Amino acid sequence: MSTRGIRTEPTPHARRVWDGTVVGEDQEVIDSTDDPVPPAGVDLGRPIVARVYDWYLGGTANSAVDRRFGEQVLAAFPLLRPIAVANRLFLHRVVRHLVRLGIRQFVDIGSGVPTMGNTHQAADEVAPDSAVVYVDYEPVAVAHSRQLLQRYGDPARHAVVDADLRDPDRLWQRVADTGVIDLDQPIGLLVIAVLHVQQPGPDGVDVGPRALARYRELLCAGSYLAVSHITDDGVPEDVAARLVELKRMYDTSSSPVVWRSQAEIRELLGDFDLVPPGMGWTPSWHPEETGPNSPAIEFDRPNEAVIWAGVGRKP
Repeated sequence: MSTRGIRTEPTPHARRVWDGTVVGEDQEVIDSTDDPVPPAGVDLGRPIVARVYDWYLGGTANSAVDRRFGEQVLAAFPLLRPIAVANRLFLHRVVRHLVRLGIRQFVDIGSGVPTMGNTHQAADEVAPDSAVVYVDYEPVAVAHSRQLLQRYGDPARHAVVDADLRDPDRLWQRVADTGVIDLDQPIGLLVIAVLHVQQPGPDGVDVGPRALARYRELLCAGSYLAVSHITDDGVPEDVAARLVELKRMYDTSSSPVVWRSQAEIRELLGDFDLVPPGMGWTPSWHPEETGPNSPAIEFDRPNEAVIWAGVGRKP
């Protein structure tokens, strides 16, 4: 496997937030030093998925406990960093492709910490009139999203919502309340690398698929839903063994996770029409939409990417 071009640590003079996204010469890449006091309610005693993922991507909005856990994970499964980067590049390609299909508004649920190539930056590259609402309920993710948009966003087109995906109707109402998204017009709904983190309901049973079914109902016709999800189905045997250990590490130290089959991930899109080329490993989905300055991610075997992904259109 080649991981040429992956920037694993932020550089102090960087002006390009990779994948071709450029910030102005008078701007800074946001990092944890801009917000030295954690927001109220932040748990710094255990690793949090969003912050660990930020560290995998080379971000700095993470704590020492997140970095220690991430280092332990990469020691056991070094492939996970390029897997994470390939997933982020899939998000960028989805946004670019949907813009070319006419979508001008996006809702990014479980958006995480916005440090490396954000949805609104990818959209603005090809459609400066696009609108984006970020949704998360992890305090660091929400705080940094607000900080990013206050400094570099457009309040008429960009917003952050603190909401839980397990409560679709409340979340959807909060998206509407921003005034940024017109729910009667087609939307690109992004649920990227979210549902392999278990979403327990009041009885402890995972409600992720049920919640996503409600979002499909809430979307108007002509909208798109993009999903990516780790699977142990169809991956090389040696990688599948690493995924067993990865699940054990997350279940015991961070947040419980679930690996679904390829068929189960396809079911998350319901009766939506698959956008060609259909379901596949993240690097294989519209590679022509990759930004010219993106990191080069080349797996020896395509299924080493372990994240099964696709986009569907509501008829």
